[in-house]
Amino acid sequence: MPHYQPLLNWLAGQPRLSDWGDALADQLPQRLSVERWGDLPQWQRALENLPRLKPSTMELKTRVAIGEPSDISADASALLRETLMLLHPWRKGPFQLFDIHIDTEWRSDWKWDRVLPHLPPLKNQRILDVGCGNGYHCLRMAGEGANRIIGIDPSVKFVYQFYALKHYLGELPVDVLPLGIEHLPPKMQAFDTVFSMGILYHRRSPMDHLRELYGLIKPGGRLMLETLVIEGPEGSVLVPEGRYAKMPNVWFIPSAATLLGWLRKNGFKNPRLADLCRTTTDEQRSTEWMHFESLKDFLDPDNPDLTIEGYPAPLRAVLVAEVA
Repeated sequence: MPHYQPLLNWLAGQPRLSDWGDALADQLPQRLSVERWGDLPQWQRALENLPRLKPSTMELKTRVAIGEPSDISADASALLRETLMLLHPWRKGPFQLFDIHIDTEWRSDWKWDRVLPHLPPLKNQRILDVGCGNGYHCLRMAGEGANRIIGIDPSVKFVYQFYALKHYLGELPVDVLPLGIEHLPPKMQAFDTVFSMGILYHRRSPMDHLRELYGLIKPGGRLMLETLVIEGPEGSVLVPEGRYAKMPNVWFIPSAATLLGWLRKNGFKNPRLADLCRTTTDEQRSTEWMHFESLKDFLDPDNPDLTIEGYPAPLRAVLVAEVA
């Protein structure tokens, strides 16, 4: 099981979060049980089999790079690669780990480059990243000097990917918990900045998700929201009848104007559209580290402006809003 005691110790000293820490101590073993995840013993063995290495360098601000090629022998490199491959597929990244380049499905660094110019300074902030996957963006937040970053994601394999990386990062104040937003206490009002990136369209009720996010942010804090949108005026919403880009769990894709209205309706102040970007097959693609289907397989082969089902191809927006 990942080592959560430093986080639990920190939560115990935070007035708004100590009760949550008490609950987590009981909740985490339940979420990380073999009964729930049959492959968990394999993921646990991957953590235990990681070679003991001491990185001479660590870079999180401009990229995620841990160690140098000279820090690792050929035999240890082969073992590390084999161990990391037990945690396939690697979707968010990329990561440079000693002499190994983990070329993930998503160029998540490109998304971060779109988000970063619209962020206030993160130095000394307390941050929650909802649906963080393997924590790539959490590590980039640490590179910006955030005080404490907590990521949550219900997919436990991604949690283990994060702790395989953190194995070489020491007691960095970043943790990823095997939780969904529905597992958090309501109205915590505890975080300076909350990120929700690539989550809203997977929620059956986007309004409930926005209300949940609002309740997590302390007064004066902000939301960074990244999600799929469609082109169109306020009131435009796509509700796919079946799959969208072969994804079965896509419920609502609003226009950016509609989403701004939803944010205002849920109490957010000064919501604004920060970035709009069409997803390309250079940003999302199959690789050695994620060899399943990817974006090119989800688009109409005769018209890349449409998904395979005939819907508008993925268009992603970054929105920013505050809590008074």
